[in-house]
Amino acid sequence: MGTSVTISTATDDDGEQILKLQYLCYQAEAALYDDYGIEPLTQTLDSLRAELAEGCVMVARLGREVVGSVRGTVDADGTAKIGKLIVHPRLQRHGLGGRLLAAVEQRLAEERSAKRYRLFTGHRSEGNLRLYRNHGYAPVGTEQLTHRLSLVTLEKEPSAAL
Repeated sequence: MGTSVTISTATDDDGEQILKLQYLCYQAEAALYDDYGIEPLTQTLDSLRAELAEGCVMVARLGREVVGSVRGTVDADGTAKIGKLIVHPRLQRHGLGGRLLAAVEQRLAEERSAKRYRLFTGHRSEGNLRLYRNHGYAPVGTEQLTHRLSLVTLEKEPSAAL
């Protein structure tokens, strides 16, 4: 390959690449739960651009190609909500998801005074659950959304950062 993956803050110009990658990455989740109407597959470019303007969005690049992304916000009580962690299927299982997670956690702590981190994933998403547990997250609740999908909420304190 010759080019290493770099992680940086996303810009508005990354919106289209992030949205296309998100669509690709969430196909497996949609199939797992037999639900192709999930928000990551129906999100508009305008909605994504609003997230880029308001939240903390990190991207992983291989050359000029966006091959990963993650988003976060911090609410008034200091809870950072992390979501839409995606890595291109050809680069999964090589540590890039963990690098993106660490990058967004660090940025949310330094720039937005995050006191704890919270994220969620579907109950059948074993790869996601394993990644989050390996990075210090522990389940704190489960909410059944439909007869096919329960969301597992996981949290960690910044001191648990790896």
